[in-house]
This record gives sequence, structure tokens and C-alpha cells, in this order.
Amino acid sequence: MAQKATIQKNAVPSGTNTAFKSTFKEKLKSPQFIVTGEVSPPKGIDFSSAIENMKMIQGFADAINVTDNQCATLHMSSLAFARLMIENGCSDPIMQMTCRDRNRIALQADLLGAAAFGIPNLLIMSGDHPKCGDHPTAKPVYDLDSIQLLKTIRHLKEGRDFSGSDLSGVPDFCVGVVSNADPDERLQIMKLEKKLSFDVDFIQTQAIFDIEKFKAFLEKIDTDVPIIAGIIPIRSVHMMRYMDDHIPGITIPKEIHERIQASDDTVAEGMAIAAELIKELKPICRGIHMMPVGAHTYTEKILKKAHILE
Repeated sequence: MAQKATIQKNAVPSGTNTAFKSTFKEKLKSPQFIVTGEVSPPKGIDFSSAIENMKMIQGFADAINVTDNQCATLHMSSLAFARLMIENGCSDPIMQMTCRDRNRIALQADLLGAAAFGIPNLLIMSGDHPKCGDHPTAKPVYDLDSIQLLKTIRHLKEGRDFSGSDLSGVPDFCVGVVSNADPDERLQIMKLEKKLSFDVDFIQTQAIFDIEKFKAFLEKIDTDVPIIAGIIPIRSVHMMRYMDDHIPGITIPKEIHERIQASDDTVAEGMAIAAELIKELKPICRGIHMMPVGAHTYTEKILKKAHILE
């Protein structure tokens, strides 16, 4: 007697994949405070430590970002690692996609592959220039910018590709965008407003350290799209100064500089500052996005200090 074939848990069904839906998208429509986190794929093929990092926040994160060659540095593809996350129990990865490394054909090919693999969420961004990373002589592509890619995604969701040809099976995604949160950067705000015209489901911001500036930014953005504020726990004086001096969109107030410089334990002080920021952000935005430099070793502890977790 022939044995019945068994279907592996989280296996991709044959034919058009309609089995995977974004529960994150439903949470965005609810009143709950959202927590997302960020995980980097490995620089290599051993993904065990990256999956362990994911598991540190899997129990309480509403969705988990997969970075796309962040800082223009080579890692496993976000598409491949997002699928590995699903196979290891994460039902709602957010696949980051930059415009830096692929032309419009490759971008669309990866989007269709992501939909077929059951990856329900996207985060669209331009991507750092290759000169910032570990392959500084690589040629940047930027065939489409982030706004054009959002338009392309809308076309795919309507059943046609960039050139207008029909698709056999239509993808569906929960789509997010990124933004700095500096109210004085008028061009950034104008760019965000253009992005929001393409049925965007959420916004994740650069790390927030100045609450008053963030409030001013919110006043300039006329949208009901959920805004999820970035949180980077400071670990050292050097890290703080580097972010303040070199990362666009990050402004660290004088009082935080003074607290970190005066501390005997900068990691603990950075955790305390992150928890305080989260408490102040909770009444004014829809959620927070945890972006530790390294593993999520302290993320749960920070969220407990901020009374987000019990």
C-alpha cells in the first residue's frame, strides 16, 4: 500500500499562494500599541545565530524586519532569510527591499518570489550608496527610486507588471515605508507625502531621541497611516557620537550626551534612556521599532522597563 505524502509545516503550497496573510496588517488596524524589531541575515550561509536573534523577540514582536544588505554591506538576501524565518516559526516577517542593488526586472522578480514564498510584508527604501559599505566600488543601480517602486508594487497588486503585462496570479502585501523624523527637513517630508499616495500601510522612522522634534514632525505629517518610531539603545559614548555626527535624521539632545558621558555603565544607562523614550512615545504614535546594534539581548528588558511587557 502506498504511503500518504505528508506536508511539511510551513511548506509552500503548489500553485498560486494565497494561504499566507499579514496578521500584522490587521494589528495595524487595531488600537493596540505595535512593537516591531529588526534582524540582520548572516554574512554567509550559517543562519543559526540570526534565527536565535529572531527568537529573542519572536514571542512579543508583532512583526520582524529582515534587513536588505544594510549599510550597503553584503549579507544573505532578505528574501531568502525571510523565508527561513517563516520556516522557523515567524509568521510575519517584514522583508526590506532597497532600490540600490536591482533593476526594475529583478525587483519585480523578487516581489513575485516573496509573494509565492508567503512573505506578507514589505518595507521599501532607497538604500545606502555602495561607497558606504564593504564593496565601495560596486555600481549602484537605483533604476527605480522608492516612490517608483511603490507605484510598481501597486501595479503588481492590481495584476500587471511595470510594462503593463498581465500577471498569472496577483500578489498581496502589507507595505511600509521609512522616513527621517526631522521637522526641518522639508524635502524628506515632501518625499514621505509622495510615498503615502501609494496605499502605504505603515511608516517606520529613523531612531528618535528628541521627543519635541518628533512631535513637531507629527504635526507636519497629515496622515492616518500608523507611524512606528525607531528606537536604538545607546551602548557607548563612541556609538552615541557617531550616530549624532554621521547618521542622517538622528539628533541626540545635549542632556542624553551628558547622561551617557557621566555614566559608569553606558549599556544600562542607554537601556534606561530607551525605556524613557518609549514611555514618552507611547501616547503619540502607534508603535516602536527596536533596532539594537547587534543582537536583541536587552530588548525584552527595555520593553519591561517601559511597561510595554509585563
